[in-house]
Amino acid sequence: MKETKTTRIIDLVSRIFVGLVFLFSSFVKGVDPMGTSFKIQEYMTAWSLGSLSFEWALPFATFLAMALVTVEFTIGVLLITNAHRKLTAWLLMLMMVFFTVTTLYDAITNKVTDCGCFGDFIKLTNWQTFAKNVVLMVPTVIIFLCRRWHCRRRFERDSLIMIFAIVAMVIFGLYNIGNEPCLDFRAWKVGNQMIPFSDGNNEVKSYVTYKNKNTGETIEFESSKLMEYLADSAWAATWEWQDSRVEDPFEIQADGFSMLGLDNEDNAKEIIGSTDPVLIATIHHIDKVDDRGADALKAVHKFAVENKLNIVLLTCALPEETEAFLARNGLEEMMYYFADATAIETMVRSNPGFILLKDAKVMGKWHYRNADKLINDYDFAAVALP
Repeated sequence: MKETKTTRIIDLVSRIFVGLVFLFSSFVKGVDPMGTSFKIQEYMTAWSLGSLSFEWALPFATFLAMALVTVEFTIGVLLITNAHRKLTAWLLMLMMVFFTVTTLYDAITNKVTDCGCFGDFIKLTNWQTFAKNVVLMVPTVIIFLCRRWHCRRRFERDSLIMIFAIVAMVIFGLYNIGNEPCLDFRAWKVGNQMIPFSDGNNEVKSYVTYKNKNTGETIEFESSKLMEYLADSAWAATWEWQDSRVEDPFEIQADGFSMLGLDNEDNAKEIIGSTDPVLIATIHHIDKVDDRGADALKAVHKFAVENKLNIVLLTCALPEETEAFLARNGLEEMMYYFADATAIETMVRSNPGFILLKDAKVMGKWHYRNADKLINDYDFAAVALP
């Protein structure tokens, strides 16, 4: 591409636009590298090339997550600062070609329903993700064609910018791995009301939708009134059932969440909606709980018992695995329930982790490395402990 005043402006706009997208994308993933790691694990489990499986790489998922957000952030910084033009243009082009091809494949096969390109902040369908990458390919090509422009010898300055970007994202990501994410975009965010019930509106209601066969008009009304409508033979001949839904004010605001007991009964609404504070210890991989995590669980359990705070364990492990784990750690009397691993990972990233609820409201969340803050610093008077 010939360098003119117009093409320089086009190049500048392209770099700023793509750079900001990359900075935003890397930031919303960098606040939650474990979430990105879980998404990479999902891809590794779902994808294969013929007989070649990628499950062998599962132990490296967290490293790959950190590498991805770091490279993405660094490219964004280099684009905006116009540093290392040739290197940045090549890295950008290779990354965009790779992700455009993989998102097209994912859109066609739908093996993974959400790419996670914007973490939990924005959810895109596979075709929306592919379309986003196609749009980004336009300025990417422009940047690549203009990669030889303004290539003055600024190696020291450009290298310092690149090193700063890498170090900044690595520190930021590692902090969010060692703690609960500093920004939480998930359903179980502190302050969220997990069951949106309110006084005077605690009745479960069901609705039906009927469609007019002649005009296509649709109406929705409570199912309790259906017999009144059907009593009118003219109406019954003209309208046909279309859909139905249930409006439950006690529905937990987390898709598919449950807390199953040994009797296979779901106790989630009773536990989450308890008027007394309840502390849920979560373990999404019981075989990966290290000594420090086990010690934190024991310390928090002891604190809860001494302060008459209800505490239960939520895990995806088998009953015999759970009981063996509790026995090894002197926690035989601890009540436990079961849930899907993904649901538990969505609640708390830490393994184990802790989440405090009262009246279905999330009052606090803690990584096991911060168990001392739960025990020593949290103001339990604010949740009216007995």
